[in-house]
Amino acid sequence: MYMKRNTQTLVSAGLTHLIVIILGIAMIYPVLWLIMASFKEGSAIFSDPSLFPKNATLNNYVSGLKGIANIPFMRFFLNSIILCGICVICNLIFCSMTAYAFARLQFPLKSIWFGIMMLTLMLPAHVTTIPRWIMFRGFGWIDTYFPMITPKILATDAFFIFLLVQFIRGLPRDLDESATIDGCNRVGIFLKIILPLSVPSLVTTSLFTFLWTWDDFFNQLLYLNTPVKYTIPLGLRLFLDSSGTSSWGSMFAMSVVSITPCFILFFSLQKYFVQGIATTGMKG
Repeated sequence: MYMKRNTQTLVSAGLTHLIVIILGIAMIYPVLWLIMASFKEGSAIFSDPSLFPKNATLNNYVSGLKGIANIPFMRFFLNSIILCGICVICNLIFCSMTAYAFARLQFPLKSIWFGIMMLTLMLPAHVTTIPRWIMFRGFGWIDTYFPMITPKILATDAFFIFLLVQFIRGLPRDLDESATIDGCNRVGIFLKIILPLSVPSLVTTSLFTFLWTWDDFFNQLLYLNTPVKYTIPLGLRLFLDSSGTSSWGSMFAMSVVSITPCFILFFSLQKYFVQGIATTGMKG
């Protein structure tokens, strides 16, 4: 009876792992195809059905790095790095401050303000697209990075605030009381107690902010008009010409270059990312 039950457990585990492996291969295949296609000659990308290139070449990377419209691709890369870096820093500072206020401080209508903030999570972003564009045009911010950066300064990302609030609520209040007895004020508690203990959730906030800003095509297309200010999503779009010949090889090669920072960040911060998500639902 024990052997039969053990055999059933092994078969069940084997089937589960097999299904997971098949799903994993199905999800990772497009990425593998993109990487392999970047080493193929332009004429063989869509004509050669095999995954691996018959005549591997680096010409796509060479021509892609030269850029397009007299703008090197690394210019788009640098623009994305600067924009993402500023957005990450602003979200870390202002979302953590807002989350600390909701989680630890007492102020009038706190529950109502928190509820209003949570309601913004259910508001589709496209509803505010036209009002935001009209407002930013009135400020003279079109063709600048301010429409992407200013919302981060105003802590409008309710998802990250909620994430940080839930994490901070899981921290014992005894730490705050002990720090207060030792003469620490609210700012000191926030800087010396809350922030160091909230590293997993802060890393999760940083990672999501970076990825969402890095991949944000719509807002960057909406507000940026000058090619020299383009970020990577808009720079990749320049390789596709609807009225002429598209540089598929160069676009695939630069797409591989563009996803490299995302892979590096995700796998290097995976431990903190998983910890931040796993402990978000805890409450003190």
